[in-house]
Amino acid sequence: MQVARENITIVLNRPKYAGNIGAVARGARNMGVEKLCVVSDRPFPAEEMKQMATHVAADLVDNIRYCDRLEDALGGFRTVVGMTARMGSVRGPAITPRQMAAELVDISQNNPVALLFGAEDRGLTNADLHFCDLVVNIPTAEFKSLNLSHAVMIICYELFVAERELPSFTPKLATVAELEGMHDQIKEVLQQVGFLNPENPDYWMLHIRRFFSRVKLQAREVKIIRGICRQLAWYGEQGRKNA
Repeated sequence: MQVARENITIVLNRPKYAGNIGAVARGARNMGVEKLCVVSDRPFPAEEMKQMATHVAADLVDNIRYCDRLEDALGGFRTVVGMTARMGSVRGPAITPRQMAAELVDISQNNPVALLFGAEDRGLTNADLHFCDLVVNIPTAEFKSLNLSHAVMIICYELFVAERELPSFTPKLATVAELEGMHDQIKEVLQQVGFLNPENPDYWMLHIRRFFSRVKLQAREVKIIRGICRQLAWYGEQGRKNA
């Protein structure tokens, strides 16, 4: 069994250059990835993109999905993989492209997957990585920075060659939008009960996000957790009224 590349979308968050978008499209087509999404508040010249995409991937440029906000771009995906060159304790444990590809063999069979790349000059921010279930770092000898299209090509190549002999089944997972709603509700309840540090609640929520990312929640499980949060909030409100 191989990665279901028809369920893979490359998401470019705030790219700076039209030529790089075209080069990404060409690299993706070479490795069998056909979907491209661009998050930007400005248009890019189609001809400049197609010049780098060449006739091989011109149709990918024509079919790019554009979004103004990253939240909107990722809302329908069930697994998000973020790419980063910069590492640190708040950016999460990172895996290699090969490890990522092995993980996605099963997940991609029944779930839409986003491969998230940041801007050429700064990559993904800590806030961007909050949306990610997996964080990938491409090992290099010395100089860590890679051209955007080169990074995309490396990731897509690993997906192209990844396979697993024994078939398995991964059910449909919760979407990013469903998970974000759950995280917001958990944060609100934990603030009400005084569990989160009010000076930096997002720092503590980051650890909770990472935990749920490892669990890979299904949509029905998210509904259960949100139901528990609603009941806890109601119970706390009743306690305050009776105090």
